[in-house]
Amino acid sequence: MSTTEFFDAIRAGDAGKVRALLELEPEIALSRDTNGVSAVLTSIYTGRAEIRDLLLQRGAILEIHDAAAAGKLDQVEAFVEKNSALAKSYSPDGFPVVALACFFGHLEVAKYLAAKGADLSAVASNGSGYNSLTASVAGGHAQIVAWLLDNGRSANYRYGPGYTPLLTAAANGRLDIVKLLLAHGADPSAKTDDGYSALDLATERKHPELVAYFKSTYASFS
Repeated sequence: MSTTEFFDAIRAGDAGKVRALLELEPEIALSRDTNGVSAVLTSIYTGRAEIRDLLLQRGAILEIHDAAAAGKLDQVEAFVEKNSALAKSYSPDGFPVVALACFFGHLEVAKYLAAKGADLSAVASNGSGYNSLTASVAGGHAQIVAWLLDNGRSANYRYGPGYTPLLTAAANGRLDIVKLLLAHGADPSAKTDDGYSALDLATERKHPELVAYFKSTYASFS
């Protein structure tokens, strides 16, 4: 059986096909894609909770990056208690484990990893530029964003094609996160490499509440 077929079924959210393939070849639950990413982590990346749970029921074995992304604090603790260096580790596709916890909204996991030495400013090794703050902004987790900012993460960090956390929050229509970032010194005039401001992104993505906020708060946007 091709693992490609299996991973395609996971990404498509076809739980029936995933189940059928597991019946034919139970050990495929342990397989990885060409980037070394497990079937479980793939299901989490694509928001397929039913498939994630099915894989776990069928014997998928979690590593620390899988457990962090799934929000399984007890398992993360078990990994780190055995090997403290894992708190600073990366997923096979290059994301800091703590950033995965932040992206998927698992504040207690992120706090635990930070207490055990995880670098909240660690940058993904895959060229995306993602760190814990950009991950939590992209994931839309205001509570984690606030925690990271209160712990000294830079609201003006730049990554990807000139994005900042503020620009990402504006593009995603998250006024609550925009306000948090601005309160922690985010530059409202920052622009992407191709010249888009937060107002431009909010306008383009049709977020009228944000557009009104920027225009009423900053004279330069009026």
